Amino acid sequence: MPQDETGRRPDLSDLDSFAGVDELGTSGYEESDDHDPELDVRDTAFEAGGGSRGGIGGVGQLGDNLATGPVPDLTVPEDTELHELDDQGEQVQYGDPNGPEARRELMVVEAELNQRWPETKIEPSLTRISALTQLLGEPNRGYPVLHVAGTNGKGSTARMIDALLTRMGLRVGRYTSPHLQLVTERIALDGRPISAARYAELWNDIAPYVSMVDGASADGVEMSKFEILTGMAFAAFADAPVEAAVLEAGLGGAWDATNVADADVAVITPIGLDHVEYLGPDAVSAAREKAGIIKPGSVAVIAEQDPEVLKVLLERAVEVDAAVARAGSEFGVLEKEVAVGGQLLKLQGLGGVYDEIFLPLHGAHQAANAALALAAVEAFFGAGKDKQLVVEAVREAFAEVETPGRLERVRSAPTVLLDAAHNPHGARALAKTVSEEFAFRRLVAVVGVMAEKDAHGILDALEPVVSDIVVTRNSSPRSMPLEELNELAISVFGEDRVVAETDLETAIETAIALVETNDDPEEPLAGGGVLVTGSVVTAGEARTLFGKEPA
Repeated sequence: MPQDETGRRPDLSDLDSFAGVDELGTSGYEESDDHDPELDVRDTAFEAGGGSRGGIGGVGQLGDNLATGPVPDLTVPEDTELHELDDQGEQVQYGDPNGPEARRELMVVEAELNQRWPETKIEPSLTRISALTQLLGEPNRGYPVLHVAGTNGKGSTARMIDALLTRMGLRVGRYTSPHLQLVTERIALDGRPISAARYAELWNDIAPYVSMVDGASADGVEMSKFEILTGMAFAAFADAPVEAAVLEAGLGGAWDATNVADADVAVITPIGLDHVEYLGPDAVSAAREKAGIIKPGSVAVIAEQDPEVLKVLLERAVEVDAAVARAGSEFGVLEKEVAVGGQLLKLQGLGGVYDEIFLPLHGAHQAANAALALAAVEAFFGAGKDKQLVVEAVREAFAEVETPGRLERVRSAPTVLLDAAHNPHGARALAKTVSEEFAFRRLVAVVGVMAEKDAHGILDALEPVVSDIVVTRNSSPRSMPLEELNELAISVFGEDRVVAETDLETAIETAIALVETNDDPEEPLAGGGVLVTGSVVTAGEARTLFGKEPA
């Protein structure tokens, strides 16, 4: 670990103490002569697509209705070398920021970052990320921030805020987590993920400073991957530059790495029980941590909460002299009705009523997220009783909202829906939406859950709305063992309604077959559905199987 000439270690809180410190800091990954770290990189898209069995690049194994990638054209001039071809038999255009070279560089960066602590292992502190942002020139303070924390609905709300701000004419940066398919989804500019090339460039730019922070760590804890990604996002937004940044807290709030930014608007989505090992045994404990994003002089925009949770949030607002807007009081959903492809809403905003809002998303929870996002953007622009956003612009923004992996339809006949619900609160919202807005003759769930999650609670929430369940594993090493999930499913559904499959692709094929099976020849085959859920990773890998691009 680097020390100065007097033998003292640099102090993370004092930039002057870094003078003379070698930018390389502590030694990084040490390669041996016979080891290539790139070979350790797992290509999750390849694995999710069935690995060497195929199933993605041409006629997929999930049926003719699968959205497939381009079919290779093998008719090419004899003197053309194969490595010069793309999948249409044309020469590859090098320099593509998302092309093969850029993707390979991205994989190398990911291999390096994946050696660090993952998001499931944290040491609660803002010391390391604060030191990094100071070394980078505090890019987190170069633009106004809307900060989103809570248990469920954070990602959807952040995307809605992004869409509204963009439609109002601002250049917007969005930082969310986790990603569904590709890590570049986490850092978005102008509503789209940054390129693979830009991701690698950002890491290369900040890597020397990360090494300096690692080398100065008094407790020996190096920067986690999430902390580094947060620093990369701040840098990307400053370089763009953006006129507003929408930040989704990763876990908690007060000591989450994103909280080195002082939000102009703090958005709190519904708070429930999750990550008890870090946030405490109940929702009130979680609320105390998440309330930490409410900063002095900010506006706190708060979704409907349990009374004891709301009390904690309001106490924090009073403590820091923040203004407050509450769902059900200052804003909310006035009317909603099911529409083709989503729902039609009438919203009460801080500046008045916004009617005829089409939201291409399903569920009362998404309507509530829309009202929350609208109030947050109104607060950002200073809207109030006599100052309303342009209603037509609001309509256009909501009509274009995309939330991948949130009751997303990826196939018809039978319908296949993906949802990233990964805790009982999210599963209950999912089940409620399915029962209220869909009329399936038969619905089969495909469920893969992470080992640390409340799988029993998720299964219990889904049981009333699905006919059968196919339990499986996703590719993550944290995925719950199949035997354990199978036993839990049998305890909830009964043995006759449970099937176990070792991989996600086979599980989806089995679910489709179950939906298309009919013992009664007079009963129509139409109206069946498959619901893939239980984890963000499960939903993301299913998206890849159905040919969806990261978004």
